[in-house]
This record gives sequence, structure tokens and C-alpha cells, in this order.
Amino acid sequence: MLTVANQKGGVGKTTTTVNVAAALAQAGARVLVIDLDPQGNASTALGIDHHAEIPSIYDVLVDGTPLTDVVQPCPDVDGLFCAPATIDLAGAEIELVSLVARETRLAKAVTAYLEGQVEGERIDYVFIDCPPSLGLLTINAFVAAREVFIPIQCEYYALEGLSQLLKNIELIKNHLNPGLHVSSILLTMFDGRTRLASQVADEVRTHFPDQTFRAAVPRSVRISEAPSHGQTVMTYDPNSSGALSYLEAANEMADRGARGEKEQS
Repeated sequence: MLTVANQKGGVGKTTTTVNVAAALAQAGARVLVIDLDPQGNASTALGIDHHAEIPSIYDVLVDGTPLTDVVQPCPDVDGLFCAPATIDLAGAEIELVSLVARETRLAKAVTAYLEGQVEGERIDYVFIDCPPSLGLLTINAFVAAREVFIPIQCEYYALEGLSQLLKNIELIKNHLNPGLHVSSILLTMFDGRTRLASQVADEVRTHFPDQTFRAAVPRSVRISEAPSHGQTVMTYDPNSSGALSYLEAANEMADRGARGEKEQS
């Protein structure tokens, strides 16, 4: 279970979430994407209906609706599911303030959902797509998952944002979720022609050698076009450089998961 987070906007959080999730599902895994961003971009990219009347993650957080009632299958990729976000979620930050155990509501809902699954239909991966802020929605995501997956844009400001994000993760770890840790970092919008992109990539890999994927996602028009067709780039143009990069990142993630399971057993 991974929370995809970076409080800096425009770094490729949603794009990374839906494409890595789609790549894993295409390889045979069962994957759930929880769209926790009021903009609902992950829901759009997965071809999931998310207008105001649709049962959504808002109902789960505020009203205690079971997650099973809001999860929808992705029409383009077998084994890929989404709990959509509607515009109602924009008000959830305020409504959650007065609720009991407000930081753990998502964690409880996800735990109940996973425990209620039958053999053969178990979810292998859960990705939680966060809004670009550290409000109650993102805190719920950090409490629900043990692993944080950080997409980093290969630009100077990205490194400044990363240090702030790590401080916030440390705060959550100390007070709410002791097992929380950064497990994966993916370099996005990489332009090999610029020295700055290479410098940022080298710096991130130096500081986080074990967490940073070898794969780096290039700037790609195809990645940007895919959501306008209600698709991920994995189905929109599977042979594009962007799709192949996300496929490589998904393979690395699966390999790490398999190694982790072996070490635990």
C-alpha cells in the first residue's frame, strides 16, 4: 500500500499513480487506486465516472460508507479498480475537522475493505493519490499506508520541496504511524538534454540510492494527451517512451515487492 505524495504541484503525482498502477495490472496484478485529490484527475485518467452524484471516497471519509460501495472497475484495464473523487471532497478537509478519529478514517476503511475480500480476488497493490498539500486528506493517506512513493520533477525547486516533504513524513511517523517510510522515488519530466535535469537526478540518487528507481520518465506529449481520452498512456500509446518508462518503473516496484516478501519469509 503506497501513498503517492509531494506537496509541490505539477510533479506528475497523478500521472505516475495511474500509469504505474495500470502497468502492474496489465502484468496480472490486482490494483486499487484511491483518488484522494478533489480535482479527480486520477479518476478521469482511468475512465471512471466521477460527477457529483457518484458514490465516492468523500462518502467513505465523511459518512463512513464502506469502500466496497464506491470502488469501480477501470474499463480499459482488467484487474485495475478505482475509488473515485468528486468535487465534494474539496469540502472534506473542513468537515473532517470535527469528526472523531479524523486522521484514521481512510486507514479503517481500507483495512475493512481488504479484510472483506475473498480468495482469488485479493488486491495486490493499493495506490493513494494525494492532493498537493499537507491537509487532513494527505494525513489520512499517510496514516493508511506504510510506504510513501514520491515522484520528483527534475528541476531545482523539486529538491527544496522534497526536504519539506521528508520533515512532514517524519512528523506523521513520530505521532501517528511509526511504520511510515519512503520506499520509492521516481524521477519525472526528465530531459536528458539539460545539465540541470542530470544534476537533480544525480543528487537524488546520491541521497536516496536504495529508494530511487533506475527508470526515469521523460517529458512526453503522449503522457499529457492520454487523460484527455480518459486513458492512461499504457493503453493510449503503449509503445511510447513514456509508457515504456512507467513499465520499467512498475517492473522495479514488483521486483522490490518480491524481494521484500522473500526476506520476510
